[in-house]
Amino acid sequence: MTSIRAYATQDDDDIIAVWEAASRLAHPFLSEDFIASERTAIRDIYLPNTLTFVAEDDGRVVGFTSLMGDEVGAIFVLPELHGKGLGRALMDRAAKGKDFLEVEVFEKNNIGRPFYESYGFKELKRSVHEATGETLIRLRCSLTESNKP
Repeated sequence: MTSIRAYATQDDDDIIAVWEAASRLAHPFLSEDFIASERTAIRDIYLPNTLTFVAEDDGRVVGFTSLMGDEVGAIFVLPELHGKGLGRALMDRAAKGKDFLEVEVFEKNNIGRPFYESYGFKELKRSVHEATGETLIRLRCSLTESNKP
């Protein structure tokens, strides 16, 4: 049975493994150097400074989401579990108590973009991701009483 719980530091290796598996699928355009630098940044910068929840199935971390205020800094699920509702459950947890959420997604992320659209996110603006040169899309989801989890 899958449950969502608060992140603990002992989850670091599992979170990084989930991130890398899902990220390689969703972001085949990212360089090995960028992936390596992000691996370190997740452990040293992002996880200590975000509100993170993990999806756990029979004691195994299978997904996570990290929030920086009202921004979804990350949401990743193991690729073999895509389409099973875990991403939506994680997003619902992230949305609790919020009036809106924002997220940035690479334009070429053909997995994340439809997921965010199905959740109700709408495009705000586009920019260039400095580290990769790729186009980023900033999205926002207004969470009215009718669509709050």
